[in-house]
Amino acid sequence: MTVWIAIGLTVVGCYLVKLLGLLVPAGALERPLVQRLAALLPVALLAALTAQQTFGEGTGLALDARAAGVAAAAVALVLRAPFLVVVGAAVAVTAGVRALGG
Repeated sequence: MTVWIAIGLTVVGCYLVKLLGLLVPAGALERPLVQRLAALLPVALLAALTAQQTFGEGTGLALDARAAGVAAAAVALVLRAPFLVVVGAAVAVTAGVRALGG
């Protein structure tokens, strides 16, 4: 029963957050600072999620094959490689490090 109460409260909370977003005046959303934050916030959240999933393990830090794959992707990005090449480099390096026992 506790799980259903938590689900119900989450549904109500999500609905209220969405309703709150609809009630924000249009003038407040047209400010340059708000527009810059709205453009940068998804990128920052995705970067934080990627870092946490890549380097986090329980309460510690994990430096394994995933970290090598992210490093390979970063190098490919610095070299201005196309997106598919970046992903392919990350996959290949991660698989290679895992195959070597890392």
